[in-house]
Amino acid sequence: MRAYAGVRPGDGPDKVYRGLRQAIIEQALSPGTRLPEDRVASQFGVSRTVVRTALERLGSEGLVDRINNRSARVAAIGLEAAEDLLAVRQGLEAMVVSRLTGRLTPEQIDRLQRHIAREELGSSLNQAEAVRLSGEFHVLLAELTGSVLLTRYVSDVVSRASLILTGHTLPHSSSCAVREHLALIELIAGGDAVAAQASMRAHLAQVAWRAQLLPAPKEEGPHRLP
Repeated sequence: MRAYAGVRPGDGPDKVYRGLRQAIIEQALSPGTRLPEDRVASQFGVSRTVVRTALERLGSEGLVDRINNRSARVAAIGLEAAEDLLAVRQGLEAMVVSRLTGRLTPEQIDRLQRHIAREELGSSLNQAEAVRLSGEFHVLLAELTGSVLLTRYVSDVVSRASLILTGHTLPHSSSCAVREHLALIELIAGGDAVAAQASMRAHLAQVAWRAQLLPAPKEEGPHRLP
Protein backbone atom coordinates (compact mmCIF):
# COMPACT_ATOMS: atom_id res chain seq x y z
CA MET A 1 0.00 0.00 0.00
CA ARG A 2 1.31 3.44 -0.84
CA ALA A 3 0.26 7.07 -0.84
CA TYR A 4 -1.92 8.15 -3.76
CA ALA A 5 -1.56 11.29 -5.84
CA GLY A 6 -4.02 13.99 -4.83
CA VAL A 7 -5.17 12.20 -1.66
CA ARG A 8 -4.19 13.64 1.70
CA PRO A 9 -4.92 12.57 5.29
CA GLY A 10 -8.34 13.80 6.28
CA ASP A 11 -9.85 13.64 2.79
CA GLY A 12 -13.34 12.21 2.52
CA PRO A 13 -14.62 9.16 0.61
CA ASP A 14 -14.73 10.98 -2.75
CA LYS A 15 -11.00 11.62 -2.83
CA VAL A 16 -10.18 8.20 -1.37
CA TYR A 17 -12.36 6.73 -4.12
CA ARG A 18 -10.58 8.75 -6.82
CA GLY A 19 -7.14 7.87 -5.48
CA LEU A 20 -7.88 4.15 -5.33
CA ARG A 21 -9.64 4.21 -8.69
CA GLN A 22 -6.67 5.84 -10.40
CA ALA A 23 -4.26 3.36 -8.79
CA ILE A 24 -6.42 0.42 -9.90
CA ILE A 25 -6.93 1.56 -13.49
CA GLU A 26 -3.24 2.43 -13.89
CA GLN A 27 -2.45 -0.94 -12.24
CA ALA A 28 -0.33 0.55 -9.47
CA LEU A 29 -2.64 -1.84 -7.60
CA SER A 30 -2.73 -5.03 -9.64
CA PRO A 31 -5.76 -7.35 -9.97
CA GLY A 32 -6.15 -9.52 -6.89
CA THR A 33 -4.43 -7.08 -4.50
CA ARG A 34 -6.11 -7.21 -1.08
CA LEU A 35 -7.50 -3.96 0.33
CA PRO A 36 -8.07 -4.46 4.08
CA GLU A 37 -10.15 -1.57 5.43
CA ASP A 38 -7.87 -0.96 8.41
CA ARG A 39 -4.70 -0.73 6.30
CA VAL A 40 -6.33 1.51 3.69
CA ALA A 41 -7.73 3.73 6.46
CA SER A 42 -4.30 4.01 8.08
CA GLN A 43 -2.65 4.85 4.76
CA PHE A 44 -5.10 7.64 3.99
CA GLY A 45 -5.55 8.88 7.56
CA VAL A 46 -9.32 8.37 7.48
CA SER A 47 -11.83 6.20 9.29
CA ARG A 48 -12.79 2.70 8.18
CA THR A 49 -16.29 4.03 7.53
CA VAL A 50 -14.87 6.44 4.93
CA VAL A 51 -12.87 3.62 3.35
CA ARG A 52 -15.90 1.33 3.30
CA THR A 53 -17.92 3.97 1.43
CA ALA A 54 -15.17 4.35 -1.17
CA LEU A 55 -14.81 0.57 -1.59
CA GLU A 56 -18.56 0.12 -2.01
CA ARG A 57 -18.54 2.70 -4.80
CA LEU A 58 -15.60 0.98 -6.49
CA GLY A 59 -17.43 -2.33 -6.09
CA SER A 60 -20.49 -0.95 -7.87
CA GLU A 61 -18.22 -0.13 -10.84
CA GLY A 62 -16.76 -3.62 -10.93
CA LEU A 63 -13.28 -2.46 -9.89
CA VAL A 64 -13.29 -4.09 -6.44
CA ASP A 65 -14.61 -7.40 -5.13
CA ARG A 66 -15.69 -7.63 -1.49
CA ILE A 67 -14.08 -10.55 0.38
CA ASN A 68 -15.90 -9.97 3.65
CA ASN A 69 -17.12 -7.02 5.72
CA ARG A 70 -13.55 -5.96 6.57
CA SER A 71 -11.64 -6.46 3.35
CA ALA A 72 -11.83 -6.28 -0.42
CA ARG A 73 -9.53 -6.94 -3.35
CA VAL A 74 -8.90 -5.39 -6.74
CA ALA A 75 -11.14 -7.11 -9.29
CA ALA A 76 -9.74 -9.27 -12.06
CA ILE A 77 -11.84 -9.11 -15.24
CA GLY A 78 -11.22 -11.99 -17.63
CA LEU A 79 -10.60 -11.48 -21.32
CA GLU A 80 -13.76 -13.45 -22.08
CA ALA A 81 -15.69 -10.36 -20.97
CA ALA A 82 -14.08 -8.19 -23.65
CA GLU A 83 -16.62 -8.89 -26.40
CA ASP A 84 -19.60 -8.27 -24.11
CA LEU A 85 -18.03 -5.07 -22.80
CA LEU A 86 -17.45 -3.83 -26.34
CA ALA A 87 -21.05 -4.49 -27.35
CA VAL A 88 -22.42 -2.71 -24.27
CA ARG A 89 -20.04 0.23 -24.71
CA GLN A 90 -20.92 0.64 -28.37
CA GLY A 91 -24.63 0.76 -27.59
CA LEU A 92 -24.29 3.21 -24.70
CA GLU A 93 -21.85 5.51 -26.44
CA ALA A 94 -23.83 5.55 -29.66
CA MET A 95 -26.67 6.91 -27.51
CA VAL A 96 -24.33 9.54 -26.07
CA VAL A 97 -23.28 10.61 -29.57
CA SER A 98 -26.90 10.75 -30.72
CA ARG A 99 -27.80 13.13 -27.89
CA LEU A 100 -24.79 15.39 -28.44
CA THR A 101 -24.68 15.61 -32.25
CA GLY A 102 -25.23 19.17 -33.39
CA ARG A 103 -25.80 20.36 -29.81
CA LEU A 104 -22.29 20.95 -28.47
CA THR A 105 -21.63 24.53 -27.39
CA PRO A 106 -18.31 26.25 -28.16
CA GLU A 107 -17.47 26.00 -24.45
CA GLN A 108 -18.12 22.25 -24.44
CA ILE A 109 -16.01 21.74 -27.58
CA ASP A 110 -13.19 23.69 -25.95
CA ARG A 111 -13.46 21.53 -22.81
CA LEU A 112 -13.22 18.36 -24.89
CA GLN A 113 -10.26 19.67 -26.87
CA ARG A 114 -8.43 20.65 -23.68
CA HIS A 115 -8.94 17.14 -22.36
CA ILE A 116 -7.54 15.67 -25.58
CA ALA A 117 -4.48 17.90 -25.14
CA ARG A 118 -3.96 16.21 -21.77
CA GLU A 119 -4.36 12.83 -23.48
CA GLU A 120 -1.72 13.76 -26.04
CA LEU A 121 0.71 14.71 -23.28
CA GLY A 122 -0.11 11.60 -21.26
CA SER A 123 0.39 9.29 -24.23
CA SER A 124 4.05 10.25 -24.38
CA LEU A 125 4.64 9.66 -20.67
CA ASN A 126 2.82 6.61 -19.37
CA GLN A 127 0.69 3.98 -21.12
CA ALA A 128 -1.48 3.27 -18.06
CA GLU A 129 -2.17 6.99 -17.59
CA ALA A 130 -3.03 7.26 -21.28
CA VAL A 131 -5.67 4.51 -20.89
CA ARG A 132 -7.16 6.32 -17.90
CA LEU A 133 -7.28 9.69 -19.69
CA SER A 134 -8.80 8.11 -22.78
CA GLY A 135 -11.55 6.57 -20.66
CA GLU A 136 -12.19 9.90 -18.98
CA PHE A 137 -12.78 11.47 -22.42
CA HIS A 138 -15.66 9.06 -22.98
CA VAL A 139 -17.10 9.75 -19.51
CA LEU A 140 -16.84 13.48 -20.21
CA LEU A 141 -18.88 13.04 -23.40
CA ALA A 142 -21.55 11.27 -21.35
CA GLU A 143 -21.54 14.04 -18.74
CA LEU A 144 -22.16 16.63 -21.44
CA THR A 145 -25.50 14.96 -22.25
CA GLY A 146 -26.76 16.06 -18.84
CA SER A 147 -28.06 12.55 -18.12
CA VAL A 148 -26.98 11.30 -14.69
CA LEU A 149 -28.09 7.75 -15.49
CA LEU A 150 -26.31 7.58 -18.84
CA THR A 151 -23.15 9.04 -17.30
CA ARG A 152 -23.20 6.42 -14.56
CA TYR A 153 -23.61 3.54 -17.01
CA VAL A 154 -20.86 4.82 -19.30
CA SER A 155 -18.54 5.42 -16.33
CA ASP A 156 -19.12 1.87 -15.07
CA VAL A 157 -18.43 0.18 -18.41
CA VAL A 158 -15.39 2.39 -19.10
CA SER A 159 -13.95 1.46 -15.68
CA ARG A 160 -14.37 -2.26 -16.37
CA ALA A 161 -12.87 -1.93 -19.85
CA SER A 162 -9.90 0.03 -18.51
CA LEU A 163 -8.98 -2.87 -16.21
CA ILE A 164 -8.50 -5.03 -19.28
CA LEU A 165 -6.99 -2.43 -21.61
CA THR A 166 -4.20 -1.26 -19.30
CA GLY A 167 -2.45 -4.60 -19.44
CA HIS A 168 -2.88 -5.24 -23.16
CA THR A 169 -2.84 -1.98 -25.11
CA LEU A 170 0.09 -1.62 -27.50
CA PRO A 171 2.49 1.33 -27.07
CA HIS A 172 1.33 3.13 -30.25
CA SER A 173 -2.35 2.91 -29.35
CA SER A 174 -2.62 6.17 -27.42
CA SER A 175 -1.66 8.40 -30.33
CA CYS A 176 -4.26 6.62 -32.47
CA ALA A 177 -6.92 7.23 -29.82
CA VAL A 178 -6.06 10.94 -29.69
CA ARG A 179 -6.60 11.30 -33.46
CA GLU A 180 -9.85 9.33 -33.27
CA HIS A 181 -11.15 11.48 -30.40
CA LEU A 182 -10.46 14.63 -32.42
CA ALA A 183 -12.31 13.12 -35.39
CA LEU A 184 -15.26 12.25 -33.15
CA ILE A 185 -15.55 15.81 -31.86
CA GLU A 186 -15.53 17.13 -35.42
CA LEU A 187 -18.31 14.75 -36.49
CA ILE A 188 -20.45 15.41 -33.40
CA ALA A 189 -20.06 19.17 -33.78
CA GLY A 190 -20.82 18.89 -37.50
CA GLY A 191 -24.29 17.51 -36.89
CA ASP A 192 -24.15 14.23 -38.84
CA ALA A 193 -25.54 11.77 -36.28
CA VAL A 194 -25.22 8.71 -38.54
CA ALA A 195 -21.55 9.36 -39.29
CA ALA A 196 -20.79 10.24 -35.66
CA GLN A 197 -22.40 7.07 -34.30
CA ALA A 198 -20.65 4.90 -36.89
CA SER A 199 -17.32 6.49 -36.01
CA MET A 200 -17.84 5.95 -32.30
CA ARG A 201 -18.57 2.26 -32.89
CA ALA A 202 -15.54 1.98 -35.18
CA HIS A 203 -13.33 3.77 -32.65
CA LEU A 204 -14.28 1.39 -29.83
CA ALA A 205 -13.75 -1.62 -32.08
CA GLN A 206 -10.32 -0.26 -33.01
CA VAL A 207 -9.47 0.18 -29.32
CA ALA A 208 -10.28 -3.48 -28.66
CA TRP A 209 -8.31 -4.58 -31.73
CA ARG A 210 -5.23 -2.53 -30.81
CA ALA A 211 -5.33 -4.15 -27.37
CA GLN A 212 -5.33 -7.52 -29.17
CA LEU A 213 -8.58 -8.46 -27.45
CA LEU A 214 -10.71 -8.91 -30.56
CA PRO A 215 -10.14 -9.54 -34.30
CA ALA A 216 -9.58 -6.60 -36.63
CA PRO A 217 -12.86 -4.67 -37.03
CA LYS A 218 -14.60 -4.48 -40.37
CA GLU A 219 -14.47 -1.13 -42.13
CA GLU A 220 -17.70 0.85 -42.09
CA GLY A 221 -17.58 2.45 -45.51
CA PRO A 222 -17.41 6.24 -45.65
CA HIS A 223 -17.72 6.61 -41.87
CA ARG A 224 -14.66 4.59 -40.89
CA LEU A 225 -12.04 6.42 -38.82
CA PRO A 226 -8.72 7.50 -40.33
